[in-house]
Amino acid sequence: MIRMPAPMTFDDIYDVIGGQSGAVLEGRFVIAVKTTGVFCRPSCRARKPKRENVIFFETAQLAMKAGFRPCKICKPLERLDEPPQYIKDIVLELRQTPYLRIKDADLLERGIEPSRIRRWFKKHYNMTFHAYQRMLRINAAFNAIKEGETVTNAAFDSGYSSLSGFADGCRSIFGGPASRCKTRTIINIVRFTTPIGPMFACATRKGVCLAEFAGSAGLEAGLRELCKRLNAVILPGENQHLDQVQQELSEYFNGRRMKFDVSLDTPGTGFQKEIWEILRTVPFGSTLTCKQLAAIHGNPRAVRAVASAAGRNRAGIVIPCHRVIGADGALAGQGGGISRKRWLLDFEAGLV
Repeated sequence: MIRMPAPMTFDDIYDVIGGQSGAVLEGRFVIAVKTTGVFCRPSCRARKPKRENVIFFETAQLAMKAGFRPCKICKPLERLDEPPQYIKDIVLELRQTPYLRIKDADLLERGIEPSRIRRWFKKHYNMTFHAYQRMLRINAAFNAIKEGETVTNAAFDSGYSSLSGFADGCRSIFGGPASRCKTRTIINIVRFTTPIGPMFACATRKGVCLAEFAGSAGLEAGLRELCKRLNAVILPGENQHLDQVQQELSEYFNGRRMKFDVSLDTPGTGFQKEIWEILRTVPFGSTLTCKQLAAIHGNPRAVRAVASAAGRNRAGIVIPCHRVIGADGALAGQGGGISRKRWLLDFEAGLV
Protein backbone atom coordinates (compact mmCIF):
# COMPACT_ATOMS: atom_id res chain seq x y z
CA MET A 1 0.00 0.00 0.00
CA ILE A 2 1.33 3.45 -0.93
CA ARG A 3 1.19 5.90 1.96
CA MET A 4 1.60 9.65 1.78
CA PRO A 5 3.33 11.56 4.60
CA ALA A 6 1.14 13.39 7.08
CA PRO A 7 0.41 17.08 6.38
CA MET A 8 2.65 19.61 8.09
CA THR A 9 1.45 20.84 11.47
CA PHE A 10 1.94 24.32 12.95
CA ASP A 11 4.96 23.02 14.86
CA ASP A 12 6.43 21.42 11.72
CA ILE A 13 6.24 24.73 9.89
CA TYR A 14 7.47 26.84 12.80
CA ASP A 15 10.52 24.61 13.30
CA VAL A 16 11.57 25.08 9.66
CA ILE A 17 11.09 28.81 9.16
CA GLY A 18 14.05 31.15 9.14
CA GLY A 19 17.14 31.29 6.93
CA GLN A 20 18.14 28.64 4.40
CA SER A 21 15.85 25.92 5.78
CA GLY A 22 12.80 28.13 5.36
CA ALA A 23 13.27 28.33 1.59
CA VAL A 24 11.49 25.00 1.23
CA LEU A 25 8.22 26.64 2.30
CA GLU A 26 8.40 29.40 -0.30
CA GLY A 27 5.13 29.69 -2.17
CA ARG A 28 3.15 27.84 0.48
CA PHE A 29 3.02 30.28 3.39
CA VAL A 30 3.98 33.73 4.57
CA ILE A 31 4.68 34.37 8.24
CA ALA A 32 2.92 37.28 9.92
CA VAL A 33 4.12 38.60 13.27
CA LYS A 34 1.44 40.05 15.52
CA THR A 35 3.82 42.22 17.56
CA THR A 36 5.35 44.02 14.56
CA GLY A 37 2.51 43.98 12.05
CA VAL A 38 4.92 42.66 9.40
CA PHE A 39 4.72 39.53 7.26
CA CYS A 40 7.79 37.72 5.93
CA ARG A 41 8.78 34.96 3.58
CA PRO A 42 9.68 31.67 5.38
CA SER A 43 13.40 32.19 4.76
CA CYS A 44 13.61 35.71 6.20
CA ARG A 45 16.96 36.46 7.86
CA ALA A 46 15.38 38.58 10.56
CA ARG A 47 15.26 37.31 14.13
CA LYS A 48 12.83 34.40 14.43
CA PRO A 49 9.62 35.54 16.18
CA LYS A 50 8.23 33.81 19.23
CA ARG A 51 5.82 30.99 18.54
CA GLU A 52 2.86 32.71 20.20
CA ASN A 53 3.26 35.78 17.96
CA VAL A 54 3.18 33.93 14.64
CA ILE A 55 0.28 33.58 12.21
CA PHE A 56 0.62 31.67 8.93
CA PHE A 57 -1.17 32.88 5.79
CA GLU A 58 -1.31 30.94 2.53
CA THR A 59 -0.72 34.06 0.43
CA ALA A 60 0.74 37.53 0.79
CA GLN A 61 -2.60 38.94 -0.33
CA LEU A 62 -4.38 37.35 2.65
CA ALA A 63 -1.75 38.73 5.01
CA MET A 64 -2.19 42.25 3.60
CA LYS A 65 -5.99 41.97 3.85
CA ALA A 66 -5.50 41.15 7.53
CA GLY A 67 -3.58 44.40 7.96
CA PHE A 68 0.03 43.19 7.81
CA ARG A 69 2.68 44.94 5.72
CA PRO A 70 5.58 43.31 3.79
CA CYS A 71 8.97 42.94 5.46
CA LYS A 72 11.67 45.28 4.14
CA ILE A 73 14.40 42.70 4.76
CA CYS A 74 13.11 39.64 2.87
CA LYS A 75 10.71 41.48 0.51
CA PRO A 76 8.01 38.76 0.38
CA LEU A 77 6.26 40.32 -2.62
CA GLU A 78 9.31 39.54 -4.79
CA ARG A 79 10.27 36.09 -6.02
CA LEU A 80 12.97 34.36 -3.96
CA ASP A 81 16.47 34.82 -5.41
CA GLU A 82 15.09 36.09 -8.70
CA PRO A 83 17.94 37.82 -10.58
CA PRO A 84 17.47 41.58 -10.96
CA GLN A 85 16.36 42.62 -14.43
CA TYR A 86 19.73 44.19 -15.22
CA ILE A 87 21.41 40.82 -14.50
CA LYS A 88 18.92 39.02 -16.76
CA ASP A 89 19.55 41.52 -19.57
CA ILE A 90 23.34 41.28 -19.33
CA VAL A 91 23.38 37.46 -19.14
CA LEU A 92 21.11 37.26 -22.21
CA GLU A 93 23.32 39.71 -24.09
CA LEU A 94 26.46 37.74 -23.25
CA ARG A 95 24.88 34.42 -24.21
CA GLN A 96 23.93 35.87 -27.59
CA THR A 97 27.35 37.51 -28.14
CA PRO A 98 29.93 35.64 -25.99
CA TYR A 99 32.83 37.57 -27.57
CA LEU A 100 31.50 40.79 -26.03
CA ARG A 101 33.59 42.34 -23.25
CA ILE A 102 31.62 44.36 -20.71
CA LYS A 103 34.03 46.38 -18.58
CA ASP A 104 33.40 48.40 -15.43
CA ALA A 105 33.21 51.58 -17.49
CA ASP A 106 30.51 49.99 -19.67
CA LEU A 107 28.52 49.07 -16.57
CA LEU A 108 28.74 52.62 -15.24
CA GLU A 109 27.48 53.95 -18.58
CA ARG A 110 24.44 51.69 -18.12
CA GLY A 111 23.88 53.04 -14.63
CA ILE A 112 25.02 49.80 -12.94
CA GLU A 113 27.45 49.90 -10.04
CA PRO A 114 30.25 47.35 -10.83
CA SER A 115 30.53 46.28 -7.20
CA ARG A 116 26.84 45.24 -7.18
CA ILE A 117 27.21 42.95 -10.17
CA ARG A 118 30.47 41.51 -8.77
CA ARG A 119 28.75 40.65 -5.49
CA TRP A 120 25.80 39.05 -7.28
CA PHE A 121 27.96 36.76 -9.44
CA LYS A 122 30.20 35.87 -6.52
CA LYS A 123 27.20 34.93 -4.38
CA HIS A 124 25.23 33.01 -7.01
CA TYR A 125 27.96 31.60 -9.30
CA ASN A 126 30.96 31.66 -6.97
CA MET A 127 32.95 33.60 -9.57
CA THR A 128 33.45 37.21 -10.58
CA PHE A 129 31.50 38.83 -13.40
CA HIS A 130 34.66 39.10 -15.51
CA ALA A 131 35.48 35.41 -14.87
CA TYR A 132 31.98 34.56 -16.08
CA GLN A 133 32.61 36.47 -19.30
CA ARG A 134 35.98 34.73 -19.83
CA MET A 135 34.36 31.32 -19.41
CA LEU A 136 31.69 32.18 -21.99
CA ARG A 137 34.41 33.17 -24.46
CA ILE A 138 36.36 29.98 -23.77
CA ASN A 139 33.18 27.95 -24.29
CA ALA A 140 32.47 29.61 -27.65
CA ALA A 141 36.04 29.05 -28.82
CA PHE A 142 36.11 25.46 -27.59
CA ASN A 143 32.93 24.56 -29.47
CA ALA A 144 34.31 26.16 -32.63
CA ILE A 145 37.51 24.09 -32.35
CA LYS A 146 35.51 20.88 -31.87
CA GLU A 147 33.58 21.69 -35.05
CA GLY A 148 36.80 21.95 -37.05
CA GLU A 149 37.81 25.60 -36.73
CA THR A 150 41.50 26.39 -36.30
CA VAL A 151 42.72 27.43 -32.87
CA THR A 152 43.76 30.84 -34.18
CA ASN A 153 40.43 31.64 -35.82
CA ALA A 154 38.44 30.29 -32.87
CA ALA A 155 40.42 32.45 -30.44
CA PHE A 156 40.05 35.71 -32.33
CA ASP A 157 36.43 35.08 -33.38
CA SER A 158 35.54 34.54 -29.71
CA GLY A 159 36.86 37.92 -28.66
CA TYR A 160 40.41 37.12 -27.56
CA SER A 161 42.90 39.84 -28.45
CA SER A 162 45.91 37.51 -28.39
CA LEU A 163 46.70 33.82 -28.76
CA SER A 164 48.72 33.90 -25.55
CA GLY A 165 45.69 35.07 -23.58
CA PHE A 166 43.59 32.30 -25.12
CA ALA A 167 46.30 29.72 -24.38
CA ASP A 168 46.48 30.83 -20.74
CA GLY A 169 42.69 30.56 -20.45
CA CYS A 170 42.71 27.04 -21.88
CA ARG A 171 45.44 25.91 -19.51
CA SER A 172 43.65 27.31 -16.48
CA ILE A 173 40.34 25.65 -17.38
CA PHE A 174 41.29 22.53 -19.36
CA GLY A 175 44.69 21.88 -17.83
CA GLY A 176 46.41 21.88 -21.23
CA PRO A 177 46.78 23.64 -24.59
CA ALA A 178 43.80 24.29 -26.85
CA SER A 179 44.98 21.70 -29.37
CA ARG A 180 44.37 18.97 -26.79
CA CYS A 181 40.90 20.14 -25.82
CA LYS A 182 39.04 18.27 -28.55
CA THR A 183 38.79 15.18 -26.36
CA ARG A 184 37.13 17.06 -23.51
CA THR A 185 33.38 17.32 -23.06
CA ILE A 186 31.69 20.62 -22.26
CA ILE A 187 29.05 20.58 -19.53
CA ASN A 188 27.01 23.77 -19.60
CA ILE A 189 25.54 25.07 -16.36
CA VAL A 190 22.69 27.44 -15.55
CA ARG A 191 21.19 28.78 -12.35
CA PHE A 192 17.46 29.49 -12.11
CA THR A 193 14.82 30.07 -9.47
CA THR A 194 11.95 27.86 -8.31
CA PRO A 195 9.23 28.32 -5.67
CA ILE A 196 11.36 26.37 -3.17
CA GLY A 197 14.74 27.89 -3.85
CA PRO A 198 17.29 28.28 -6.64
CA MET A 199 18.50 25.30 -8.64
CA PHE A 200 21.49 24.51 -10.83
CA ALA A 201 21.12 22.43 -13.96
CA CYS A 202 23.91 21.00 -16.12
CA ALA A 203 23.76 19.49 -19.59
CA THR A 204 25.98 18.12 -22.31
CA ARG A 205 25.03 18.13 -25.97
CA LYS A 206 23.27 14.80 -25.32
CA GLY A 207 21.04 15.89 -22.45
CA VAL A 208 20.66 17.02 -18.85
CA CYS A 209 23.16 15.45 -16.48
CA LEU A 210 22.35 17.30 -13.25
CA ALA A 211 19.51 19.21 -11.59
CA GLU A 212 20.11 20.08 -7.94
CA PHE A 213 19.02 22.73 -5.48
CA ALA A 214 21.66 25.29 -4.61
CA GLY A 215 23.15 24.40 -1.26
CA SER A 216 22.36 20.68 -1.58
CA ALA A 217 24.79 18.52 0.36
CA GLY A 218 25.96 16.56 -2.68
CA LEU A 219 26.06 19.34 -5.25
CA GLU A 220 29.81 19.97 -5.33
CA ALA A 221 30.64 16.25 -5.17
CA GLY A 222 28.16 15.58 -7.97
CA LEU A 223 29.78 18.23 -10.18
CA ARG A 224 33.24 16.79 -9.57
CA GLU A 225 32.05 13.26 -10.35
CA LEU A 226 30.42 14.40 -13.59
CA CYS A 227 33.66 16.03 -14.70
CA LYS A 228 35.56 12.85 -13.94
CA ARG A 229 33.10 10.43 -15.55
CA LEU A 230 32.55 12.50 -18.68
CA ASN A 231 36.12 13.85 -19.01
CA ALA A 232 34.52 17.27 -18.94
CA VAL A 233 34.76 20.84 -17.78
CA ILE A 234 31.79 22.90 -16.60
CA LEU A 235 31.20 26.24 -18.30
CA PRO A 236 28.26 28.62 -18.74
CA GLY A 237 26.90 28.74 -22.28
CA GLU A 238 24.04 28.03 -24.67
CA ASN A 239 22.40 24.61 -24.43
CA GLN A 240 18.99 23.58 -25.77
CA HIS A 241 18.54 20.93 -23.05
CA LEU A 242 19.02 23.54 -20.33
CA ASP A 243 16.40 25.75 -21.95
CA GLN A 244 14.02 22.80 -22.13
CA VAL A 245 14.51 21.59 -18.55
CA GLN A 246 13.91 25.10 -17.20
CA GLN A 247 10.69 25.31 -19.20
CA GLU A 248 9.52 21.87 -18.07
CA LEU A 249 10.35 22.55 -14.41
CA SER A 250 8.44 25.82 -14.62
CA GLU A 251 5.45 23.91 -15.96
CA TYR A 252 5.85 21.31 -13.19
CA PHE A 253 5.81 23.93 -10.43
CA ASN A 254 2.81 25.61 -12.07
CA GLY A 255 0.91 22.30 -11.95
CA ARG A 256 0.88 21.87 -15.73
CA ARG A 257 3.38 19.00 -16.13
CA MET A 258 3.46 15.58 -14.50
CA LYS A 259 6.17 13.91 -16.62
CA PHE A 260 9.43 15.21 -18.06
CA ASP A 261 10.41 14.80 -21.70
CA VAL A 262 13.86 16.42 -21.69
CA SER A 263 16.73 14.19 -22.83
CA LEU A 264 19.12 12.97 -20.13
CA ASP A 265 22.84 12.21 -20.10
CA THR A 266 23.31 10.80 -16.61
CA PRO A 267 26.45 8.67 -16.30
CA GLY A 268 26.29 5.73 -13.93
CA THR A 269 26.53 1.98 -13.68
CA GLY A 270 24.12 -0.22 -15.58
CA PHE A 271 22.27 -1.02 -12.35
CA GLN A 272 21.96 2.64 -11.38
CA LYS A 273 20.58 3.58 -14.79
CA GLU A 274 17.99 0.79 -14.57
CA ILE A 275 16.81 2.11 -11.18
CA TRP A 276 16.64 5.67 -12.48
CA GLU A 277 14.54 4.54 -15.44
CA ILE A 278 12.11 2.79 -13.08
CA LEU A 279 11.90 5.95 -10.98
CA ARG A 280 10.84 7.91 -14.05
CA THR A 281 7.80 5.63 -14.34
CA VAL A 282 6.56 6.28 -10.77
CA PRO A 283 3.31 8.24 -11.26
CA PHE A 284 3.02 11.87 -10.24
CA GLY A 285 1.54 12.09 -6.75
CA SER A 286 2.52 8.51 -5.82
CA THR A 287 5.25 7.10 -3.60
CA LEU A 288 6.97 3.75 -3.19
CA THR A 289 9.54 2.18 -0.90
CA CYS A 290 13.00 0.88 -1.77
CA LYS A 291 11.66 -2.62 -1.18
CA GLN A 292 8.93 -2.06 -3.76
CA LEU A 293 11.46 -0.52 -6.14
CA ALA A 294 13.71 -3.55 -5.78
CA ALA A 295 10.77 -5.88 -6.50
CA ILE A 296 9.90 -3.95 -9.66
CA HIS A 297 13.53 -4.26 -10.75
CA GLY A 298 13.36 -8.01 -10.21
CA ASN A 299 15.84 -8.15 -7.31
CA PRO A 300 13.70 -8.08 -4.15
CA ARG A 301 16.72 -8.67 -1.91
CA ALA A 302 18.74 -5.77 -3.35
CA VAL A 303 17.04 -3.15 -1.18
CA ARG A 304 20.26 -1.49 -0.03
CA ALA A 305 21.69 -1.41 -3.54
CA VAL A 306 18.45 0.14 -4.80
CA ALA A 307 18.52 2.77 -2.04
CA SER A 308 22.11 3.61 -2.93
CA ALA A 309 21.27 3.91 -6.63
CA ALA A 310 18.32 6.18 -5.90
CA GLY A 311 20.54 8.32 -3.69
CA ARG A 312 23.09 8.73 -6.50
CA ASN A 313 20.51 10.32 -8.77
CA ARG A 314 21.75 13.76 -9.86
CA ALA A 315 18.68 14.88 -11.85
CA GLY A 316 16.36 15.74 -8.99
CA ILE A 317 12.62 16.08 -9.73
CA VAL A 318 13.21 15.09 -13.39
CA ILE A 319 14.13 11.65 -12.06
CA PRO A 320 11.71 11.76 -9.11
CA CYS A 321 13.67 10.14 -6.29
CA HIS A 322 11.66 12.33 -3.90
CA ARG A 323 8.84 9.78 -4.38
CA VAL A 324 10.87 7.10 -2.60
CA ILE A 325 9.95 6.90 1.10
CA GLY A 326 10.79 4.65 4.03
CA ALA A 327 8.94 1.41 4.73
CA ASP A 328 7.21 3.13 7.65
CA GLY A 329 6.27 6.16 5.55
CA ALA A 330 9.12 8.26 6.92
CA LEU A 331 10.94 10.74 4.69
CA ALA A 332 14.68 10.31 4.27
CA GLY A 333 17.52 10.42 1.80
CA GLN A 334 16.81 13.66 -0.07
CA GLY A 335 19.76 15.72 -1.28
CA GLY A 336 17.70 18.92 -1.32
CA GLY A 337 16.57 18.40 2.27
CA ILE A 338 13.69 16.60 3.95
CA SER A 339 11.54 19.73 4.03
CA ARG A 340 11.81 20.10 0.25
CA LYS A 341 10.91 16.44 -0.15
CA ARG A 342 7.82 16.93 1.99
CA TRP A 343 6.93 20.06 -0.01
CA LEU A 344 7.19 18.20 -3.32
CA LEU A 345 5.11 15.26 -2.11
CA ASP A 346 2.43 17.52 -0.62
CA PHE A 347 2.42 19.64 -3.75
CA GLU A 348 1.91 16.62 -6.03
CA ALA A 349 -0.71 15.06 -3.73
CA GLY A 350 -2.71 18.26 -3.92
CA LEU A 351 -2.92 18.04 -7.71
CA VAL A 352 -4.04 14.42 -8.15
